[in-house]
Amino acid sequence: MLFLLLCFPHSIGIIYGFAANHYLRTHIRETNKLADSNFRDLRTLLNVTGPQLNYVLAQYTTTKKRAFSDLDNIKILLGGDIQDHLIPQGFIVLDDVKHMAEEIQETSELLMIVNKDLWELTKLMEEIYKSLRDVKSDLERSLKDPVCNLSSESAKCNFIRMSLGQLDNNINLRQLQILDEQVDRVKAVLQTNLSSLVQMGYNSITDIPDRVGNQTTDIVAAVRRTLNDIGLNIKTIKQKVPIQEKLSVFLDRIDNLESNIYRELPRVEKYESYRWLSFLIICCLLTLIMIFYYLGLLCGVFGYNPNATPTTRGYVSNTGGIFLMAGVGVSFFFCWISMLFVVLTFVIGANIDKLVCDPYQNKELFQIIDTPYLLNENWKYYLSGMVLNKPDINLTFEQVYSDCKDNKGIYTACSWRTSTMSVSISPSRREIGSHIRHMNAEFKKMQLDLDTVLLSKEGRKSLLDFSVSGVEQINYDSYLAETSKPVTKVKLLKYASDLKAQADKLPPGDLRDSLEWNVNEIKDIHLTKILPLEPELEELHNSIQELQQKVSGLKVKVTNIVDSLDSTQKFITYSLPAIIIRESEEYADIIVSYFEHYLTWAKMSVEGSNARCQLESATSLYEQGQQVTKEIAACKPVATALDSAVDVFLCKYITKPMNLFWFGIGKATILLLPAIIIAVKLAKYYRRMDSEDVYEE
Repeated sequence: MLFLLLCFPHSIGIIYGFAANHYLRTHIRETNKLADSNFRDLRTLLNVTGPQLNYVLAQYTTTKKRAFSDLDNIKILLGGDIQDHLIPQGFIVLDDVKHMAEEIQETSELLMIVNKDLWELTKLMEEIYKSLRDVKSDLERSLKDPVCNLSSESAKCNFIRMSLGQLDNNINLRQLQILDEQVDRVKAVLQTNLSSLVQMGYNSITDIPDRVGNQTTDIVAAVRRTLNDIGLNIKTIKQKVPIQEKLSVFLDRIDNLESNIYRELPRVEKYESYRWLSFLIICCLLTLIMIFYYLGLLCGVFGYNPNATPTTRGYVSNTGGIFLMAGVGVSFFFCWISMLFVVLTFVIGANIDKLVCDPYQNKELFQIIDTPYLLNENWKYYLSGMVLNKPDINLTFEQVYSDCKDNKGIYTACSWRTSTMSVSISPSRREIGSHIRHMNAEFKKMQLDLDTVLLSKEGRKSLLDFSVSGVEQINYDSYLAETSKPVTKVKLLKYASDLKAQADKLPPGDLRDSLEWNVNEIKDIHLTKILPLEPELEELHNSIQELQQKVSGLKVKVTNIVDSLDSTQKFITYSLPAIIIRESEEYADIIVSYFEHYLTWAKMSVEGSNARCQLESATSLYEQGQQVTKEIAACKPVATALDSAVDVFLCKYITKPMNLFWFGIGKATILLLPAIIIAVKLAKYYRRMDSEDVYEE
């Protein structure tokens, strides 16, 4: 049982050896693919740097086009914004004035119609009343006829005489004032074309964009020239940025390294096959030993007969003893070889793991390499001397590796922003900053004269004159009262019928004939004069009512409009300069911000410091939806190549399986010693002896 317990760990150690040997061989064969991937990434880094830099610089064209578009639309962007501050209040009061101008025109027309109709109806009314007076006089003369003195007819004549008063005047339009004075005053108000003055007020607001465009022509031209100068300045940045030049230095080194690697790979694979075969032989020998032990234990246990003497043991038990002794013999011959491989792999694997892999993981290795004057006694910082030819610049392997691991730009990782790059870019930024200050100075010269008068003094005076024209003070009740009366006190046709009935009761004669003639005359007056007059009188009554409604509260309306007009004009007069200054500054800030955002984004893109977020936060730089996802020379391939060489190839592909190999084989080798002792003892009980041994209790 003890021997079996020793064999299981021994077997596990051998399995570890086989697994480590296979893992090491498999991944060594993948070195070619790993090298191809890393060299391809490094070449991509070199090849895309130039196009990425061109891309960043080319975005200035987009920025300039956007700025030019805003400059071309200064009428809408600046003039429109200024106009928006004036339209709400200005248009409301101008709409009120415009409506009042229309009311003045309508009132004038209606007033003249009323005055004309009043004059004409007065004249027609006098003609009617004159005709009725003639009829009345004729009837009075006829009633003096002797027939009326007869007692039988006197009552009838008296009845007719008593009814003559119904032919008197019922309407006295003469007592109503003719409206000539009011008409003249309103006409005087209309002499000022208030509608055209209101339109001029509208125009003073609506033409603000055009006035802004006309007054800013020189400033726009100056700013455009400045923008073109900035473009010329930016075009020179590519020649001053040494990223491509610096990276191209490594191209030959990469080519040489790649050619050396591919040249040595066949030799490495050849020696790797020798190593694999050696490790395989060791594992197979140990496996053979374990096979002998397992077979010996198996045959010995199943063939053992406790009643048999040593000379009479069976063939199976004897075979088990032979297998055990064979395992012991092989162990004696090859154990030293196994121990030699264990020591060799332990020295290599353990030391690489402790001296290279662990320090690489916690970056202590970089700190050792970065020790001043360690790799080159003439250079304080080896990497800065190799890359920048300036060994005094604090450029360390740890810093570059960390920055590249975070996928920052090579510009940031290699500290070119503080060394060579600072010499190239800083003057350009100063020049561009000077151009931006020049643009701000040009915008500050902007002096816009946008005086806006809603309504001239003549228009304001017309409103006030209309309010005191007297149309509101007319005694409309008296006009309405008179025009609402019927033309006659009695209906003439009924009066004529009654008169005819009385005449028919009289005896034939001159009196009767006279009465009948007057009856016909009354009917004729009614048909030819009164009937046509009644619609005109009703129309006059309606016109007076309409005029009364139209001028009701006239003075209050005009006063409110004038007050609102004065208030709005005061707001425009005192607030417009501040509005112009504020909107001009905001417009200038928008134009300038395009380039400030562009410069910030370009710098962050070159440095690789979250350039995407910087650009996306500056949404005013580009049209909505345009996104930039490139960063200049993101150097993660450098960190990846270093990780592949050290962490992946050296540590994971070689060191770890080698450590597993020596651990497994070493454990199996160590367990061989007690296994040999136990195997020898067991073989004594399983093998057939040539002589009997005597045992005592």
